[in-house]
Formats: sequence, structure tokens, C-alpha cells
Amino acid sequence: MQQVLQCDILIVGGGINGAGIARDAAGRGLSVVLCEKDDLAAHTSSASTKLIHGGLRYLENYEFSLVRKALIEREILLRSAPHIMHPLRFVMPHDQGQRPAWMIRAGLFLYDHLAKRELLPGSRGINLRTHTAGSPLKEEFSKGFVYSDGWVNDARLVVLNAIAAAEQGARILTRTACVAVTRQADKWQAILRTRDNEEIQVEAKLLINAAGPWAASFLHNTVHGRSGKKLRLIKGSHIVVRKLFDHPYAYIFQHPDGRIVFAIPYEQDYTLIGTTDIDYHGDTDSVSIDASEIAYLCELSNHYFKQAINPSDVVWSYSGVRPLVEDVSDDDNEKASAVTRDYKLALDTDAAPVLTIFGGKITTFRKLAEETVDLIAPIFDNQHGAWTADALLPGGDIYGAQANNKAVLEFDEYVRELQLEYAWLPAALVERYARAYGTRIKLLLKDRSNMADMGEEIAPGLFAAEVEYLTHYEWATSTEDILWRRTKLGLHLAQGSASRRSLNHWLQELTK
Repeated sequence: MQQVLQCDILIVGGGINGAGIARDAAGRGLSVVLCEKDDLAAHTSSASTKLIHGGLRYLENYEFSLVRKALIEREILLRSAPHIMHPLRFVMPHDQGQRPAWMIRAGLFLYDHLAKRELLPGSRGINLRTHTAGSPLKEEFSKGFVYSDGWVNDARLVVLNAIAAAEQGARILTRTACVAVTRQADKWQAILRTRDNEEIQVEAKLLINAAGPWAASFLHNTVHGRSGKKLRLIKGSHIVVRKLFDHPYAYIFQHPDGRIVFAIPYEQDYTLIGTTDIDYHGDTDSVSIDASEIAYLCELSNHYFKQAINPSDVVWSYSGVRPLVEDVSDDDNEKASAVTRDYKLALDTDAAPVLTIFGGKITTFRKLAEETVDLIAPIFDNQHGAWTADALLPGGDIYGAQANNKAVLEFDEYVRELQLEYAWLPAALVERYARAYGTRIKLLLKDRSNMADMGEEIAPGLFAAEVEYLTHYEWATSTEDILWRRTKLGLHLAQGSASRRSLNHWLQELTK
């Protein structure tokens, strides 16, 4: 007889919202099963602009509450995982044809003061003729502004939340789709199906639909429920080119059409440029950049930078579909860039309860998860209060078990300490490990004391030791998981290279 998994909560969706909710709920003593039809962060949650930010441009739409919430979360998150996040200074060149300088200064003043700041310096005006960030820009840009936000390794943020959930007892099932659910008065019966066509039966007291771009279709087609909300799918695409500047600042550009595009230092040798904001009506399982988006991003970059780029300079691109929430009555003609990035929680308790997550953004995922579990806790008579605001994500306990500013402000010193401790490894490799795994580097390098202990170098900079760690502790099963989500080493390998084929063969042998 087939075993049935019993749990309090079944979560469908392994993006940032699903993983964040699993972590919070498991930490409050609730039993959790999370299923994801693909890899963790395989879609929207790994296709962001990699920012932890308040959303400066949302002020234009008077979304002061969302911006304040995001600004508060920005510092909470930076403290929670200083290895995969760090402060970043942004330069905004002043374009004479757009908003007057006084208006920009007013907006930045508001951005600086909507929430308390401990980690990030405030904004100020700069002279681009003398400031280091001015040298790559065209001569016509003589004045600008600089302000603070944060950078995040988005895919790793999802994985760390899943690890934290699993450490609290949650069951994380990747490559496992929820293919059917039956709603009864007091429970849900679900059928999950793995890639190997194995069926898993689950009985849960509550179902959480955190399927992101698939949330509406899952609710209507599988759960057969209604919410009064609709999802507007917006495609955001990014391009990566060889670096256009050699300093630690990022840029924020305002296009005349109202869209914001960032140019960000990326993976040492590259510049990340994006995003686009266009309505999407295609297959959510197959999203890619189109030629017009590439041309758009190149054109905007060329408006500001001296070094021109064209589509042939793009070494990598990625696209994701963001599910933005609207009321059923909302105007479909509203600009994509103006649709709110806030989230809505829709709880249906007509029979066994189902909660659907609509919308959201990476910066507010922790707060979304906290509010979600606060909302459903009474169903289980769960008295455990919110706990994640001061908690560290796995690997973040760099200077103690409590979240602190020192780990953020002195992370470079931590890297230097590790490079001394592991002097037998190349310094650059230790730094990469530190920024990916934090203190879990000790788990990765356990019982290893020389290069021979690292095993085969399957691809440049990728040793068997790391692959074993990722497959054992982080649900990685494919070359895509390892080269593009757990690491970004794929950016440094030629398409179809022998290294990629070697890794694929190595994984097949490992999983036999």
C-alpha cells in the first residue's frame, strides 16, 4: 500500500515565496511539505535584477507603504545573509530632458527617510566630471546623484530558505508536480508526481498556492477556486555584456517611456543590464528574450555609456515572468511599469482552507511569509509568534548566531580570514565559496586539507567536492542547477564545452 505523507501545510511552488513560507511555518512547529515541479528558483525567482531595494520608482505611483515596507526589509535581509547580499551604491545621471534636479533630490530625500537606516549611507549629489562613476558616461552627463540599495544572489536566497525549512523539519520535493487535489471538509488530498513518474500522496490540513506565474491557473484549473484577483504577467528580460566600467558602483537609468533600467557590476568581468517590462501572454514554461528587447536595452545603454554595445555583444540573457496582482475590475491598459509590485493573500475557508499568494517581490518575501503564517496560524491553534526578523539564513552566522551589522560591514575581513585558514586553496576560489556558502564553507570543505582532497576539477573552478555538496545538501541534480542557479560558472564556460559535457556525465554517475 502506498504511503501517504501527512502534514499541516502543503505548499505548491518552490520560488522565493514558497520557500520563505516553508521556512517560517516550519520554524513555528508546523509540519510542511513543499513541492516544486522544476528546480528551486527555476523561473521568476532566479530571473530578477538581483536587487534588495525599496523601489525608488514606486514613489512616483505614490506607493509609500510598499516602499517603506521594502526599505525596512532591505536592512533585515542584508543582516540575515551577508554572504549572498551586500550594500550597493547606485549612480543616477541627471538627464536634462527628464525630471528636474529638485524633484529627484526630493524623491531621494524621501527614500532616505521613509525607514530607519543603519547599514546604508544616504543619497547625495555628485559631479560626474570628477566622480569615478562619471568616466564611463558620455560627456553630456555632468551631474548626478548617488544613493544606496542592496544586491542579492537571488537563486541562492531561495535555496537558503529551503535549507532552513528542511533543517526545521520541512519536506522539500523538487522536480515533483502537484497534478491533482481533492478538497474535503477538513483536509486536502493531493497527488504529486515526480520526474520518474512516481506518485506521492499527501494529506494536508491546508493548501498554499505559491505557484507564482502559475498561481491563477493552478487555483482555477486544479483547485477549482476563485479569488476576485487576477494576475497580470509581465516579462522582464536582462542582458549580460563584457564589463562597461571598472568600479563598484551600479547605475540607474530612467527611460523617457517611464521604465527604469539598471546597469550593475556582475560576476567580476561583466555588466548586467535590465529590465524590460512588457505584458506576456505566452507559455510560462518557456520564456526568453526577444530581439526587440535586446535592441531596447542596447539602445538605452548606448544613450548613457561611451562604449557602445550591440546585440552581438550580448554573452548571455535571461527572462522571467513576474505575476503582478490586479483586481478583476482593474484597467488592462495601465502601463506594465505602473502596476503594483505589492502582494495579496487570498484565504478561502469554505471547506479545507486554501491560501493563494498573488504578486510580491524578492525584497518583501520574508514579510510576505510572516504575514502568511500569522494569517493561517489560528487554523492550527499555533501560538508561536513571528521569528524570522532577527534570524540568520544558513551560512549567515559569520560573527555570531544573531543577526548583526558587523557581518555586513566587515564581510571582506571575514573573506580574508577564510583565505588565511584555507591558504591551500586559491584565494579567488575561497572568496567565491565565502560569498556563496558563508560559514557553510566548513561543511563543503570538511575533511579536506589539500587540492587532492577536492577531487576532480570537472570544469574550471568547479571541483567534485562542490558538486557533491550541492547534490547532497542543495537539491541540485542537473548541469543547469549547478552552473546557472547554485553558481554562475556557466557564464564563464563556452556553450557546448567539454566541461559542460563532463559535468553532465559526472552527475549521471553520481546519481546511479
